[in-house]
Amino acid sequence: MPELAAYTDRWRSVSRSSARPQVPLSELIPPHVTVLVPWVAEPTDDDVARLQTAVSTVQSFELSFPTAGQFPNGTAWLKPEPFDQVRALLLTVLEAFPECPAYGGEFQDPLPHLTISSSAQGGPAVVAEANAALAAAPAPTVQLTELGLWRENAEGVWRQFGAVQLS
Repeated sequence: MPELAAYTDRWRSVSRSSARPQVPLSELIPPHVTVLVPWVAEPTDDDVARLQTAVSTVQSFELSFPTAGQFPNGTAWLKPEPFDQVRALLLTVLEAFPECPAYGGEFQDPLPHLTISSSAQGGPAVVAEANAALAAAPAPTVQLTELGLWRENAEGVWRQFGAVQLS
């Protein structure tokens, strides 16, 4: 959802990943809602076809981000709405790829979100600032029409290499 960068970069451009603390989040990957990571390390055409089949009945839909929150580790995020629809999409993909547990199995019940600040720079102050910003001027609404396929390169920068379309 690179169209959200102008809105979210106020937080993402000053937040750093623990893996690459010298580089802002905004330079590592555009704003996004993770559906499944890690996915297949070297996806084949069959893997992409399996993903396309899994989401073949999912209709495209509008996403908004009306509120911010935080995980226990301090990571600040925007909540996608309609949340239940995004979560159903996430669960559909997880069911199609049981060999790829979300976040390596670290979180048994992953929640869809758009990270705006990493755990090191996040916290209640960022969440309060984000909620105030959202109340004053909501984040742009985006149309979810596809699931992007992304890969992290050796420098820790994520690049899109494909996509599967929603109905």
